[in-house]
Amino acid sequence: MKRNLLAASVALSILTLAGCGEKEPELSSSIQQASYGIGLNMGESLLNDGLDDIDPDALALGMQDALGGTEPRLSEEELTAAFTELQTRAEERSTELAEEALSANEDFLAENAKREGVTTTASGLQYEVITEGEGEEQPAESDVVTVHYEGKLVDGTVFDSSISRGEPVELPVNGVIPGWVETLQLMNVGDKWKVTIPSELAYGARSPSPVIPPNSVLVFELELLGIQGDE
Repeated sequence: MKRNLLAASVALSILTLAGCGEKEPELSSSIQQASYGIGLNMGESLLNDGLDDIDPDALALGMQDALGGTEPRLSEEELTAAFTELQTRAEERSTELAEEALSANEDFLAENAKREGVTTTASGLQYEVITEGEGEEQPAESDVVTVHYEGKLVDGTVFDSSISRGEPVELPVNGVIPGWVETLQLMNVGDKWKVTIPSELAYGARSPSPVIPPNSVLVFELELLGIQGDE
């Protein structure tokens, strides 16, 4: 959080100072372009923390005092209290977003379950058969399987795809998220399914990467190509 605040502060300071000049800075050189990219990332970090009402003038003043070696205008105690308040606000915002995501998940899964061809298991996992394979073998939890897959968020954002990479993946059935563990043991070799995994069967409140927000429902196109050792 502190690093995000610092990064975002730098970004807004740069933007504020640049706005005071007669013209916008050029973005022709690689260092200018990289600097602009850093500013974008830092600003997004601030917004992600829910801190969209930072005072840019006060922020720029703090940057100027730091770069100029000027004595801080606020005591350490005042600054600590201010940052503590911001930390609390960010945590409250994170909790709010997580609750909103869980509510949206319930609505999405309820609507998806009504679609023709969708099967919902006792755990809440949802799947529909795209293509039935010719194989009769089903993996056990102890098996290693070869799969092709593409994972998306409910808004269609692709976060991972062996299909795009053009290379299937070998993985242990018991070494993946619970939704995959269940799905793979239901599939026959050659099957291709669309699988909708509730957040509690995926990563839950944890976020494995910035691309996958906490409490995300994950949608996979999953093809079981083979079971290691069958041939």
